[in-house]
Amino acid sequence: MDQITLGLDPLPKKTRKEVFLDEMNQVVPWAELVALVQPHARGAHQALGGRPPFPIETMLRIHCLQLWWNLSDPAMEEELHERPLYRRFAGLQGAARMPDESTILRFRHLLEKHQLAPQMLALINAGLAQQGLLLKTGTVVDATIIAAPSSTKNKDGERDPEMHQTKKGNQWSFGMKAHIGVDAESGLVHTVIGTAANVNDVTQAAALLHGQEKVVFADAGYRGVAKREEAKDLEV
Repeated sequence: MDQITLGLDPLPKKTRKEVFLDEMNQVVPWAELVALVQPHARGAHQALGGRPPFPIETMLRIHCLQLWWNLSDPAMEEELHERPLYRRFAGLQGAARMPDESTILRFRHLLEKHQLAPQMLALINAGLAQQGLLLKTGTVVDATIIAAPSSTKNKDGERDPEMHQTKKGNQWSFGMKAHIGVDAESGLVHTVIGTAANVNDVTQAAALLHGQEKVVFADAGYRGVAKREEAKDLEV
């Protein structure tokens, strides 16, 4: 005989991922991001999924999910089918269809074509700062290699001039490098710069600061930054 309950069992504890997405629901200025993308998406139905297009906010939320959890386009499509949490965050709960990997790819290409990513980051950081979540008293600077196959070609069929070989320790890599500035208190990224992989970390250090820091944290790769011309006026 099945046990009868009165429905008084405590609700399951929220996972860290649920808590994080709840916070992002509140702090990311979704309406402003939609307004930023809208002029470039108007009429571009194919970029937003064809007939009818998915809402811009839905595609923006999916794009953010990809960035936060480093998901490829096929993996993102699969996660939308498998994870109710992701569907709810993207506004697809109960939807009859999901964006496929091609739709997700086309939307990302739309953002890249119009170079909207830096503006999106600026809007998000402005919203976080207004809510006191980006304290701006300290910045951590760092860089990471974005590896690509050495055979990678650009659209003209030539080896991409923006990609180069570099060596870190005993490891050789080919590709690009992401230089990031992170709020020391919250861990939120406020600045991202992309370069070829062989660009020295220290050359980008000054550009990763917003100018209001009282302290900057960096590893040995940034030794000597204070002597560089672009950093001479920094007061940290």
